[in-house]
Amino acid sequence: MIRRSFLLSAAALALATGIAPAEARDAWTKAQANGWYDRQPWMVGANYNPRTAINQFEMWQAETFDPETIDQELGWAQSIGMNTMRVYLHNVLWEEDPEGLKRRMDQFLAIADKHKVRIMFVLFDSCWDPDPVSGRQRPPIPGVHNSGWMQAPGAARLADKRQYDKLLAYVTDVVGHFKNDRRIVAWDVWNEPNNGGGGNYKPMPNKTQLVAGLLGRVFDAAYAVDPIQPLTSGVWIGENWDKRATLDAVEKIQLDRSEVLSFHDYNWPEQWERRAKQMLSYGRPVLCTEYMARGNGSTFDGSLPLGKKYNIAMINWGFVDGKSQTRLPWDSWKKPYTYDEPTIWFHEVFRADGKPYRQAEVDLIKRLAASPKGVVPAGQ
Repeated sequence: MIRRSFLLSAAALALATGIAPAEARDAWTKAQANGWYDRQPWMVGANYNPRTAINQFEMWQAETFDPETIDQELGWAQSIGMNTMRVYLHNVLWEEDPEGLKRRMDQFLAIADKHKVRIMFVLFDSCWDPDPVSGRQRPPIPGVHNSGWMQAPGAARLADKRQYDKLLAYVTDVVGHFKNDRRIVAWDVWNEPNNGGGGNYKPMPNKTQLVAGLLGRVFDAAYAVDPIQPLTSGVWIGENWDKRATLDAVEKIQLDRSEVLSFHDYNWPEQWERRAKQMLSYGRPVLCTEYMARGNGSTFDGSLPLGKKYNIAMINWGFVDGKSQTRLPWDSWKKPYTYDEPTIWFHEVFRADGKPYRQAEVDLIKRLAASPKGVVPAGQ
């Protein structure tokens, strides 16, 4: 077993969180990880953001936290057999109101538990706006996909190494507070860490190198509090994830430090299957934490039965159409859909009124969720 040394200074940790520093626990062996996975149901669900929130800030800030909508929407998830949701946090939320954030997380978890849905929380994210600002959020840009999403920690904090103790204290406090909470199925420590950002935002210089210098320490901080939940960070780009020589510095950390492996794929099912087999070659449980972009060839019909066949957890992007506007495709950043709707929705399962976008899709999710692990019902 590999000993995970905790690199956050004891003084900074105690000052920021009041938690006594601890020696990091060992990462799970393959046998431990597979034993844990064998005890889980087949995980199926979505990346979740309520329709009333444009981003992580509107989801979690006290002024816009919306438990009634969350309760309604997670009820829709339960009704179609979904049992897992992947949900984003933000370090700035913790910096400004750590106790309030944790209270609202607990309230959210109670609602999810009521609907028999477990949560994978995401701590950091390298996608979209690199300059996060809390408080009242701007309205959605008409016709544009995910126009208000914020990176975490954001470019300024990532570039300033003096901020790192605070970032690691956020990890330690949040994971430490919920480390024994069985309503949480896993921690995704950083979403697409080597993503340049996307949209029309100016790329951050040397971002991958900076993330590579911080990501291992984020894993250390989470391991240090000895959570009962596994840690992961998903690979998403590249062609040969099973060939170490082709991996960048960030991907090597992701695959070396994750107890359960995760990946994203928004392509045709034949590519999804090829990438899934690459991930399975490591001998650990595998979770697909993002897929399903209809206009890009990634569909429930094509990928979801493969996930069931290979016993890979399946968490699609998008659940209910709302302020994130991710029913619109990525290319809306270049040509906003302000006159006509796209021919087909890119993401999302439900319309804002709770009606399925496509009934056949929710029927498929129900059938696969109800069948035994690894078993694809006849006709799929």
